[in-house]
Amino acid sequence: MATKEQQDIDPFVATESLRAALAEVGIVLPSLRVDPASPALRLVELGRVRADVAARLAEALQRGGRE
Repeated sequence: MATKEQQDIDPFVATESLRAALAEVGIVLPSLRVDPASPALRLVELGRVRADVAARLAEALQRGGRE
């Protein structure tokens, strides 16, 4: 069940925040967007990525986002 705090997060703001954070570590998710089919759920669609991008994302997360 979603908490009140989770429900209050604007999906557009969350999407842009994620886009900016990923850009800082050199990762672009071309399909990153707010899911227009589920506005009440406030879903962010990450989309599909190539295997090399997924591996770079995993490495960035493992480093804690530090280069």
